Amino acid sequence: MTQLNETTAIRFQNVCYEVNQLSILKNVSGNFNKGKITTLVGPSGAGKTTLLKMCNGLLSPTSGKILIYNNLIESFIPTELRKKVGIVLQSAPIIRGTVFENLSLPRTLQNQTLKKEEAISILKDVGLDDSFLYRQATELSGGQRQKLSIARTLINRSEILLLDEITSSLDPTSANDIEQLILKINKKYDVTIIWITHNIKQAKEIGHFTWVMMEGQLIEAGKSSILLESTNSRIQKFVQGVIDK
Repeated sequence: MTQLNETTAIRFQNVCYEVNQLSILKNVSGNFNKGKITTLVGPSGAGKTTLLKMCNGLLSPTSGKILIYNNLIESFIPTELRKKVGIVLQSAPIIRGTVFENLSLPRTLQNQTLKKEEAISILKDVGLDDSFLYRQATELSGGQRQKLSIARTLINRSEILLLDEITSSLDPTSANDIEQLILKINKKYDVTIIWITHNIKQAKEIGHFTWVMMEGQLIEAGKSSILLESTNSRIQKFVQGVIDK
């Protein structure tokens, strides 16, 4: 299921994952193209989050290979891997303290210091001005917290960004803000983005490519237009069921 002849950022080769003899991922093979946005869709329990966590080493496959820029994922030092491959979760976890302290966290963990000027520049990248710098992070709205979470990931200048349902709990305006932000980051920094979403419209409009997963298997992968053009009856039924909700 190769998605065009472009440079591959992440490659899955016959990846399986089992927990207590329960098969979560079944022989998944496919490529995530460098500098592109790939959306992951499928029913709950399809294995999407498990797959996402494997992309930065939070989980390891039971069998099969995962390659980052054609290097086996296990060849990377975990801390360096997670700087290269950042992740933003639905819950947008933050620490108590100011926005600046939250932004500084990646550097603090590396025994480094974040300069105020760099923090302001990153905030502007995500649509927050410098007035937010010393606000308490716990006082931010859901959309602002999500922007902060993304900004904190950008501190490491991650080449690959993993997103897990980051707009599912936001109102339509805030969700649209985040979508535009991700498009901006993708274009400005050439960041490879892998985005789990249950929003079919979002998956089609934001993604260059889409993976459709069901029951731990990659059912189909290709340009995001497959969501409306696929001849696979399982995908047609899934898409229609989501749209009708």
